Amino acid sequence: MEEIKELLSDILNVDLSDMVISGAKSGDVKKIKVRPVLIKNQLNFQVTRYIGTKVFHENAEAGHLSGTLAPEIYEYFRQVQIRTKTEQITALISKKGHVSVKRKKLAGTYAPCQKSLEHNRSKSYVLKEGVPVPFLIDLGVMHEDGTIVKKKFDKFKQMNRYLEFIEDILPELDKDRKLTIIDFGCGKSYLTFAMYYYLKILNGYDIQIIGLDLKEDVIEHCNKLRDRYGYDSLNFLCGDIASFEGVDQVDMVVTLHACDTATDYALYKAVVWNAKVILSVPCCQHELNSQIYSEELSGMFKYGLVKERFAALATDSMRGMLLEGCGYKTQLLEFIDMAHTPKNILIRAVLKERIKPCRLSEEYIRCKTLIHGRPTLEKLLSENQ
Repeated sequence: MEEIKELLSDILNVDLSDMVISGAKSGDVKKIKVRPVLIKNQLNFQVTRYIGTKVFHENAEAGHLSGTLAPEIYEYFRQVQIRTKTEQITALISKKGHVSVKRKKLAGTYAPCQKSLEHNRSKSYVLKEGVPVPFLIDLGVMHEDGTIVKKKFDKFKQMNRYLEFIEDILPELDKDRKLTIIDFGCGKSYLTFAMYYYLKILNGYDIQIIGLDLKEDVIEHCNKLRDRYGYDSLNFLCGDIASFEGVDQVDMVVTLHACDTATDYALYKAVVWNAKVILSVPCCQHELNSQIYSEELSGMFKYGLVKERFAALATDSMRGMLLEGCGYKTQLLEFIDMAHTPKNILIRAVLKERIKPCRLSEEYIRCKTLIHGRPTLEKLLSENQ
């Protein structure tokens, strides 16, 4: 059995691709699979045991696993197949308990191993693959064993990318009091549940999150899921961004693909509430496309596609400048790769010093003068402050 212990101690590290323990001699467990996963930035190993028609999972650290798994392999199994970045290893246990280990060095980069490590995408994500999360399972993003539904991986990546932006602004949020977060246009609420899980469950923030959407059936479904998980500080309401008055103070406002001027109303509400953080991924920026014209840029604007894309970029740039004029440090960042969605700009704004009334900077005025455009956000700020 010492040979098995030494082998496990040698291969239970980040270079492991996968390990399959098979050839059951006795016992209920017919097969065991092991692969590395990251949990809270710590290397662990997911152990999957196949018992009859059922599958059971557990996560363990390398030291604990090598001590418990070696006796189990030695007593109940005949074969271990291991793949690492550099080797393919086979261990055989004879009827008399003799252990033989064969190692085969891999020439260059071993493609299957590389693919497996790539599949271990949990290393770079806030929500980890291989760690089952109830709301991800119910929303159809994750299988019960924690693996990601192939067709939903873009959605999984999108949620993680948004959580990364939230992770960056955590120092701006006061952990010593209850925080209020509004998600305008929450839809099926992938993001809303992810925020609650990340902030409340994983990081212990005292929060209340309100998800707002116009679709009553969607809101009803989300509230049922909330009750199922016991997420007491998460509420979904049916309502419009422009007219919502349910709270007096908000710490963070988020929007994911609020269409056209709905984004402007959400940004305006955030400014009125003095929200500390704004995270907004706009969508369908049609307003300026119907407004803008410029003799200097007429050669560009005669091409409809170019004008449409220019108008979208101009819209978000002007929104950013307006938020800066209200006292926010503002960035326009790539939300997610264009291969996954063309709606890939995120406006991230952090309040530094509230300016009342909001100021129109010289650069903003030059921009609007050049293209003869005036986004809804400017109108709201000038009319109501």
